[in-house]
Amino acid sequence: QVQLVESGGGLVQAGGSLRLSCATSGSIRVFNVMAWYRQAPGNQRELVAAITSVGNSVGNTNYADSVKGRFSISRDNAKNTVYLQMNSLKPEDSAVYYCNLKFSGLTYWGQGTQVTVSS
Repeated sequence: QVQLVESGGGLVQAGGSLRLSCATSGSIRVFNVMAWYRQAPGNQRELVAAITSVGNSVGNTNYADSVKGRFSISRDNAKNTVYLQMNSLKPEDSAVYYCNLKFSGLTYWGQGTQVTVSS
């Protein structure tokens, strides 16, 4: 079975940085999409960033307008890991961040990691 485990969340002051990691295990098809979502209390879950993979090649990336220029998504296919570098963090970035994987019509979620940004 496929498993996703997030790490790297924590407490940081506004303007600081964090790097989230999502390690995967199990059998994953060569074409897949990995993404980061986030959800704050009382809010809907929203897409933050996504990145595609075809074998060892990296495809397109896309970002929510609210994080463009501040966040960067990347992946290491040899390690089956996706990263989210978050810079210039704002209090409104505070949320639980979830790793997401899609391939062959299947969807997998991690348990989430808490990010809290203080003003």
